[in-house]
Amino acid sequence: MADRARDPAAIERDIEQTREELARSIDELADRLSPKNAAQRGMAKVKEEAGRVAEDIGAIARKETRDRPRSPLTGPVLLGAGVVVTTVAIRLLLRRRRR
Repeated sequence: MADRARDPAAIERDIEQTREELARSIDELADRLSPKNAAQRGMAKVKEEAGRVAEDIGAIARKETRDRPRSPLTGPVLLGAGVVVTTVAIRLLLRRRRR
């Protein structure tokens, strides 16, 4: 009975507010599920992880250079290893996403 006592204008305002909230929710879901945005989030994660790997390799290289004399090939070899590891990681992530 309480619903019948409500003002029709108040009911219309409630309906309109509910519609706006629903529209916002749908827009947020569409944005979150967009393939383009999902790909951007995936690439951001890959870049972040590649940065961590590069930092770790750099830390290992710095530690090794303190422990023993540095070979002239150490820098290029570590750089090449970093590129290979990053490339493999990216390919694995992209292949995983396709499935």
